Amino acid sequence: MKIEYLGHSCFKLIESTGTSVVCDPYDESVGYDLPEVTADAVTVSHHHYDHDNVKNVSGAAEVIDKECSHDLPGVEISAIRSFHDEKRGKKRGENLIFKFRMDGIDICHMGDLGEACSPELIDLLLPVNVLLIPVGGTYTIDAEMAKEYVDRIMPDVVIPMHYREKGCKLDIDKVDDFLGLFDEECIEEVAGDAIELMRNDLSGDTKVIVFRRH
Repeated sequence: MKIEYLGHSCFKLIESTGTSVVCDPYDESVGYDLPEVTADAVTVSHHHYDHDNVKNVSGAAEVIDKECSHDLPGVEISAIRSFHDEKRGKKRGENLIFKFRMDGIDICHMGDLGEACSPELIDLLLPVNVLLIPVGGTYTIDAEMAKEYVDRIMPDVVIPMHYREKGCKLDIDKVDDFLGLFDEECIEEVAGDAIELMRNDLSGDTKVIVFRRH
């Protein structure tokens, strides 16, 4: 499978036979432009401008924005209800966490998760091989809470998202605070915006992958 990072919390996940899903497309209000992208489906964790720009995704993409289980050719999708804040949604509402199974790999996109780590939520999420997790704070969990989720979930690969990059207009932190919580040998910086993974690439030891697009 292939993972393409499109910026902010947006990724394109591509299964080996070509089925593709775009997660949380954003609009230009974030501070940078989402490239035009095609997909078979688009998932929306919540309806805020930086996560639901579905009109930018072409290819007759099916929109999945509710708690559900759904199948595409070669891809299993499930949406798990969670909260956008630490007060059970009273501040910013609900959030959907999406799980995908592609090519024998379990991927979890946490959306704009804002609630603290709990055994109940962890049980719903496991197993996870690849964890896409917000780390920028303010509107989501921050670096330290994200690290707690990583420690509890123990994925093979962690890809941070929803942090301040060049041009970002949101009041969120850079990725450095999150990376500083890991040993240097656990971090891999990727020049560009895509990686390919196979099941036998997963070692069981957690690796943090950061895309350096600029």
